[in-house]
Amino acid sequence: MNITDWLTQTPAAPYAWSLVLSGAAVIASIIPLGAARSQADFTMADMKAPRAMFERLPAWGQRASWAHQNSFEAFTLHAPAALLALIAVLQVGELPGLAVPAALLQPLLRFLYLPAYIANLPPLRGMCWAGALLCTGILYSEGLKALLVA
Repeated sequence: MNITDWLTQTPAAPYAWSLVLSGAAVIASIIPLGAARSQADFTMADMKAPRAMFERLPAWGQRASWAHQNSFEAFTLHAPAALLALIAVLQVGELPGLAVPAALLQPLLRFLYLPAYIANLPPLRGMCWAGALLCTGILYSEGLKALLVA
């Protein structure tokens, strides 16, 4: 069984995987932030105000913190879109057009976004951010169209 078959076993699978993998991208964003905090001599005393240590983080660690925060923002936009597409598929059947590629591409772009942000590669980071946002928009659009036409 190849990866395409595995991801698309049912019409709803790509949207469920999109949701799960998007959540995994948020969790993955914690790893470089933790590494940056360890370089900034994070102690238990910092637990009183963990954001106060931001100034002690190295430059890449500050970008890791921003990437981590943006991961939550992106997830709060994408999760409802993936759920909408999932509900639409269960109610109406397969979604047309770019819905499946958008669902699978969004988490990939978010995973690429993290190292692009941390490594300070603004053009790549911007393309990943915009592409992932476009994918989320496609899911909203296709999910709404399917439910409103049905």
